[in-house]
Amino acid sequence: MPAFRLVMSRVSEDYLLLTLLLLLPLLLWLQPTSPANLAALVDWHTVTALAGLMLLSRALEDSGYLARFAARVLPRCHSERLLALLMLLFAALLSAIVTNDVALFILLPITLSIGRLTGLPVGRLIIFLALAVNAGSALTPIGNPQNLLLWQASGYSFWQFTLMMAPLSLSLLLLILLLSSLAFGCNKLNIVVPHNNSADNKRLFAWSLAGYPLFILAMEYQLAPYAALAILLAYTVCKRTVVSGIDWLLLLVFMLMFIDLGLLAQLPLLQQSAAQLITLPDGSYLGSAILSQLMSNVPAAIFLQHFTTDWRALSWGVSVGGFGLAIGSLANLIALRLSKQPGLWREFHLWSLPVFALSLVLGWLLL
Repeated sequence: MPAFRLVMSRVSEDYLLLTLLLLLPLLLWLQPTSPANLAALVDWHTVTALAGLMLLSRALEDSGYLARFAARVLPRCHSERLLALLMLLFAALLSAIVTNDVALFILLPITLSIGRLTGLPVGRLIIFLALAVNAGSALTPIGNPQNLLLWQASGYSFWQFTLMMAPLSLSLLLLILLLSSLAFGCNKLNIVVPHNNSADNKRLFAWSLAGYPLFILAMEYQLAPYAALAILLAYTVCKRTVVSGIDWLLLLVFMLMFIDLGLLAQLPLLQQSAAQLITLPDGSYLGSAILSQLMSNVPAAIFLQHFTTDWRALSWGVSVGGFGLAIGSLANLIALRLSKQPGLWREFHLWSLPVFALSLVLGWLLL
């Protein structure tokens, strides 16, 4: 039975991949295009950035030193609820500075280490981390890709955009923190301290930790493909288990998402529907939130910026659209795929769908 449940969990996790594969022939029939144009639809900078971050975070986890760090911090947290609260606040703050995806790549290995050291329901904590980074990253222009795009399109200053997003972002974070108090109890944490300080793991930890700021700097200068290739070659030569432990299918999922959603956005019917939706009352807000559930919030922002100049409503809508279905935000997919927790996709939607509904109403009232 445990083996059967594991297989069924893996099937459910690969449901998105299967859906994207089956959808591609239909979209190509509706919108014929050349292989070169298909390749151009993929954001290779994002894909290679994900590959590099996955390798670095896996290496940090394999070093064992994140578990040792967690073991030192955990005694200061007297309950599951307090630990979850601190982790969520830190995740939200970090995502506003280094983007939601990078924040997850930093925190997921630590969270998995915490799960191995305690009896904490780590899957639920990962779900709330994904929700928290979506809320926190909405605050600043550099918190997520859609904010960066809309900030540049709007012509606002950094602080103007941040002040515009602050009421929504802080309200969403407060909502998530309140829900986390229901999701996590006051149980004390039982901690098992690991013993692992080999020279090999120490070097792995040190070099991988040093690689993080260097790789983020390479991303800023659009050098992610070259930096990711260098990291891949380094781990292949020095620590091949890091490379073999990566979920490479996640990269395939992202490439297929870029292709499928790019083709979908080119369909005349969808373009006409979006134009009509935006003209409805509160259409920029509600339309962008709903469209994000169908094509993810980054493509929705790219698509809808041509139909409206109500930057606050559009920015708020795609931020709220990051909740709900897992496809609403790329950060959700990263958290769910890399966690490898059985049954997590189902539990994610049990929390995320109500958060989407509450956030949609909350944002509408604030507007």
